[in-house]
Amino acid sequence: MARRNPGIPTPASPSSRGPALRITHPNAAGIDIGGSSHFVAVSPDRDDEPVREFRAFTADLIALADWLRACSVDTVAMESTGVYWIPLFELLSSRGFEVLLVNARHVKNVSGRKSDVLDCQWLQQLHSYGLLRGAFRPGDGVVALRAFARQRHALLRAQARAVQHQQKALVQMNLQLTSVIADVAGATGQAIVRAIVSG
Repeated sequence: MARRNPGIPTPASPSSRGPALRITHPNAAGIDIGGSSHFVAVSPDRDDEPVREFRAFTADLIALADWLRACSVDTVAMESTGVYWIPLFELLSSRGFEVLLVNARHVKNVSGRKSDVLDCQWLQQLHSYGLLRGAFRPGDGVVALRAFARQRHALLRAQARAVQHQQKALVQMNLQLTSVIADVAGATGQAIVRAIVSG
C-alpha cells in the first residue's frame, strides 16, 4: 500500500471543492471586437476551424452571422469596445441571436485563463458556463431617441464654442459688439458680423 509523503497536501475530494461547473449555453460563441476586424470563437466540436477572423465591413459581418448560424450558435458574448460593437450587435440581434454585451474589465477579473487562449475563446468558454452577465441595452426606440438627444447636446456645445471664438475674434479687432448688443449670435449681431465680413 502506497504511503503519502506528509509534506505533500492531500488533494481535496470533489465534494469539498464545491459543485463542478456545468455548461449552460452549449451553443455559445465569443467575439473579440476590433476596429478593423473581429475574432470569433465557437465550440471546437462545431467546426474544423473554431476560431476565425472577419473584417469589419458589412459583407464580412453578414458572413460572420452566416457562419455562426451554420455552427448552430444561438447566443453570443462580445466585449463593449468603443463603438465598434454596435453594427455587429444590431446585425446579430436582427438575425435572432441572443447577444450579451459584456464589460472587458469584468472579463479580465475572472481568474483561470491560460496565456495561450485568445480573448474570443475565453469569452466563449465563460459564456458557455454561464459566467458572463450582459449589460443593459434599451429598446430600439430608446436607442434612437438617446442618439438624437446626444447629438443635439453635442451641437449645442459646438455652437457655444463657435460663439465664444467669434466674440474673441471681434475683441481682438477691437469691435466691442458685446458692449452694445446683448447677443452676438442673435439676428442683430449676425447682421452686423455679415456686414463687417462683406466689407
